[in-house]
Amino acid sequence: MAAKRLAVDPAGLTVPQYAALYVLADSPGISGAALARSCQVTPQAMAVLLKHLTERGLVERAPHPWHRNVLETRLTDRGRAALELADERATEIEQCLADEFTEAEQEQFRAFLQRAERALRRAAADLG
Repeated sequence: MAAKRLAVDPAGLTVPQYAALYVLADSPGISGAALARSCQVTPQAMAVLLKHLTERGLVERAPHPWHRNVLETRLTDRGRAALELADERATEIEQCLADEFTEAEQEQFRAFLQRAERALRRAAADLG
């Protein structure tokens, strides 16, 4: 996590802010609650994060045309530029990590992560 923090810092972002901008790039107009779920944080934490991003001009929020109590969130040009810079640097960090493993090891690692994800989803389903 320290490496990713160092990667996104020159863009003026924290890792959670980077994650939110990354999701917003793929899901323009998403609500704060849906963004919180995607980033795996509480809605309250996302509200604070979005307040800071809005104040810095990185995102803009506007009422949904049909559901006035839902605010749509979108990247601004400034937010998109910050994301591009941070993403470029984060990708360099990820490539350094990938370079440490052979293709076969990377494939095996992905398979392990997929198994772990399935196990966690089953456990969550059993609890809820």
